[in-house]
Amino acid sequence: MEASKKKFYYLLAAFIVIAVLFFDQWLKIWVLKHMYLGQTKSMLGNWFFLHFTENNGMAFGIELGGVTGKLILTAFRLLAVVGIIWYLIKQVNSKVHNGLIVCISLILAGAIGNIIDSVFYGVWFTDYVTYDDKGKFFLGRVVDMLYFPIIETRYPSWFPFWGGQDLTFFRPIFNIADASISSGIFAIIVFQKKFFGHILETPLMTETSEENVTVYNEETDTSNTEESHTVRSEQESTEDDSTSKKN
Repeated sequence: MEASKKKFYYLLAAFIVIAVLFFDQWLKIWVLKHMYLGQTKSMLGNWFFLHFTENNGMAFGIELGGVTGKLILTAFRLLAVVGIIWYLIKQVNSKVHNGLIVCISLILAGAIGNIIDSVFYGVWFTDYVTYDDKGKFFLGRVVDMLYFPIIETRYPSWFPFWGGQDLTFFRPIFNIADASISSGIFAIIVFQKKFFGHILETPLMTETSEENVTVYNEETDTSNTEESHTVRSEQESTEDDSTSKKN
């Protein structure tokens, strides 16, 4: 039974990683081949667009500048993937909640998806990418395209720092890999008690049990002492009565 459950966890993780990578890479390659940099296509009214952009860095367009920044970020991603795989295997062997396996797999898939862009796209798609470092491994850019400007308004004039300026929510442009990472992390935060409840509760339960045992022992000792005093008092009273009768 335990072996079959581990097998199920591994198959579940593999399915999620492969599915996310498939859709992530398919959409990125489609955008590269059918859109030009900066182009926007309306998908659903005024709140969902495909907007082709490239970034050097992390999720939602956050960047580390220069060649050194790209190499550092790529190295960090590679180390992160190794660490996530190790953690995923550890959790599978620990027989954790199914939901935690799903979340870790989503994070792993997203990390691998963006690594593929930054490591290989500059070599695989030299006719489509626009940056100067094309033709070199590890120096590519991540393709972003999902844009959801659901709310477009202005900050109130009294609002600190940005008063009167345009406000767009959600402004960052991202990709499926970014969404996969964010969804996994968000779900772990929301359901942490369900995923890690056995870890959080065990020390408390042990401590409570020890306290209950201590209290029980103290009460037992007190009860025994009181009973001993009562018996002695009754014996002394009986002796006094016997002495008074003799007198």
